[in-house]
Parts: sequence; C-alpha cells; structure tokens
Amino acid sequence: MTIDASIPAAVVLLSGGMDSVTLLHYVVRDLKVPLVHALSFHYGQKHSRELEMAHWQVRAAGLKVHLELDIRLLSDITRGGSALTDPAIEVPDLASLSPDALRQPPTYVPNRNMILLSLAAAYAESQGMSHVFFGAQQQDAYGYWDCTAAFVEGLNAVLAQNHGVPVRIMAPFVHRSKREIVAIGRSLGVDYAHTWSCYRGGETPCGTCPTCVERERALGPE
Repeated sequence: MTIDASIPAAVVLLSGGMDSVTLLHYVVRDLKVPLVHALSFHYGQKHSRELEMAHWQVRAAGLKVHLELDIRLLSDITRGGSALTDPAIEVPDLASLSPDALRQPPTYVPNRNMILLSLAAAYAESQGMSHVFFGAQQQDAYGYWDCTAAFVEGLNAVLAQNHGVPVRIMAPFVHRSKREIVAIGRSLGVDYAHTWSCYRGGETPCGTCPTCVERERALGPE
C-alpha cells in the first residue's frame, strides 16, 4: 500500500497488541504524521487487559489525544458467535484447531473490524481527518477475512462514496508477517513488554492460545 508522506493528521486504531502498537509508533516516528489521535475500544473482549497497554504506549509515543470507547454491547450482539466475547465459549489452543478452523477460528468476532473501522471513520471525518490506520497483518497460522487486503479495499470503495472528503483506511502491514512487523517495531524502539496478546486475558499469558503462539514465534529467534 502506497502511503502519502504528507498526511497531516490521522487516527490510529490501537488495541494494545503487538501489531497496533507497532503501527502507532510507525505512524508517529517513521511517517512523522504531525497530528495523531489514538482510538481504542472496550468491546467486551476477554483480554481487555490490552487496553492498559494501549494507554502506556500512547504516553510513550507522546500523543495528546487517546479515546477509549465503551462498546461492550458488541459482546451482547456477538454472544454465541465468538470465544473472545462469550464467557461460555472457551478460547482454544492453537494446536487444537483443525485446518478448516484455522481459516476462521472461534476467536473471530463477527464483523468486529468493520464496526470498529466504521466508528473510527466517523470520528476521523468529524475531526477533519481523512486517514485511519489499521494494524491488519498477514496471519502466519490462522486467518480472519476482515484482516485482508481485499477487505480493506472493499471498505475503502464504500467510504469513497462520501460526497465530501472521504476517509481512507490505511493498512501498511497487511502483507507483512508478525515477525516482519516486530522487526519494524524493534527498529523504532518499540517496547513489546508493554503489549498484550493472550486471548484468555489472565494475569499471565497462557502460551498456547493462537495469539500467544504467534507472539512467541514473532519474538523468538529465527
């Protein structure tokens, strides 16, 4: 994805996980966007501890604006459809997932990214900003349809119908692996100790859920 080096202002979707945290520092330190607002969501996710990391990273990046929106109604809407938002559905170990399940595992939240990006686009437009940065990445071990280049392109086609100044979703990591993203982050001095990945959201990472395994692979030796 080609990125205009002269973007004056942007919104960054910030979860507190490795990808979005790297993206935040990339936008601030590498792209040097002068005005950046971070936007985080509490949507009833089991791993809401990630939001603490988002706040820490916003301070580290020197941002003045960080909104955390409470949309926990999403957990009610998606009850029965996701292991991340339904207490009755157990977060699986990555090793337990079949090849078919890896295409869209139980940790997928129905339409989450479209909802979050729509809210981010509404906020950006209201603030006079025309770019929203989204930390979608090329999944190493499993996949979500709403983290793909085709998804971003489709959403941008819809947003382009705006009669005023359309907001554009930017996903600079969409063709990169998590290991490649970590390499970018390390070059920018990102502190990954202040990120959270574990879907189970306990006091310590479980080490076996999909994101824990992916995180270990990304941070580990070649």
